[in-house]
Amino acid sequence: MAVTAESLDKDLKSSRTRKTASRQAEYWLASQLAKAGITLNGPHPWDPQIHNPQFYNRAFAEGTLGVGEAFIDGWWDCEQLDEMISKVLAAELQRHITGRWVFVKHWLMARLFNLQSVKRAFQVGEQHYDAGNDLYRAMLDDTMAYSCGYWKDATTLHQAQLAKLDLICRKAQLQQGESVVEIGCGWGSFAELAARHYGVSVTGITISKEQKALADERCAGLPVEIALMDYRSLQGQFDKAVSIGMFEHVGQKNYDVYMSTAHRLLKDEGIFVLHTIGSDVSQLGTDPWIHKYIFPNGAIPSLTQISAACEPYFVIEDVHNFGPDYDRTLMAWFENFDAAWPQLQDNYDSRFYRMWTYYLKICAGAFRSRSLQLYQLVLRKRLSPLSRYHSPR
Repeated sequence: MAVTAESLDKDLKSSRTRKTASRQAEYWLASQLAKAGITLNGPHPWDPQIHNPQFYNRAFAEGTLGVGEAFIDGWWDCEQLDEMISKVLAAELQRHITGRWVFVKHWLMARLFNLQSVKRAFQVGEQHYDAGNDLYRAMLDDTMAYSCGYWKDATTLHQAQLAKLDLICRKAQLQQGESVVEIGCGWGSFAELAARHYGVSVTGITISKEQKALADERCAGLPVEIALMDYRSLQGQFDKAVSIGMFEHVGQKNYDVYMSTAHRLLKDEGIFVLHTIGSDVSQLGTDPWIHKYIFPNGAIPSLTQISAACEPYFVIEDVHNFGPDYDRTLMAWFENFDAAWPQLQDNYDSRFYRMWTYYLKICAGAFRSRSLQLYQLVLRKRLSPLSRYHSPR
């Protein structure tokens, strides 16, 4: 194609337009971050360092999805990414930098479609939990518990996870010989501890083949059965029920079927301990970056949404919020992951390292800002003439 003065002039004008748009996007982002005490390319460890000037347009056009993808691409860095996110959320800047059309898309998807249907139930297992047991063995402690630890009297991650598991056993008032159903058993940490130390039999379910394989291994010789299935397929009746870090995958359209299933599985005098991440506001959908890269089809419930789902089936006997403990848990996971990276990098590339770093640190920042909570609820069936419940701490 011939190069003419007219085409050159057109290209020059287009280039100027792009540069002007980039400068405007940079100014917009800088003015937003300044409200949270964050400076673009500033001197503080929570200040983002921008390596690619195209980042500004991407952040303006695509919101949190574009910001996260730009981090994976190496377009920007931040020494204390967790603290930066905490400041952003505490100042409620996410309302302005979510990316309107991306957010609307995910809001509509959550409203119009059942993203957690039976057909889609195994997606999160295949994408996230089957990422590789080598990764999770390196990142987690020896219990392989992949949920918030309880740091009240703990000084190490392992102590915090054991304390969390034991706290759930005590809240469920486990007695020797009882039967327990665990909805979402992970790698078998609760099932092993409950069977070994409380003398109960446990039926656990997971949607991850990798989790089932390791849970079967660690619970060998104990009265524990691990099944690869969706919770909606569970049958039987049990003395107690437990669900740890699984309700976040249920989705608002399925809250009723989840609660009705738990109610059906539980004996009339039983106790159900529900351990879940919670949002400080009721909403549909989830963050677009988390949905795409980490937990497809996930949804974080508010306490209002949990309570409404419980109402037809359960009395809420106790609510225990120890959300700040998740900040400490996530940072401990990052330290383990980062320390193990030299051994892991043969199986994962540098983009995975940046993605996983981003995931762990932005979640830590979300809990630090208190926009995310960690709820443990104790539930018992409605209209059952049961004695007063005393919850341990």
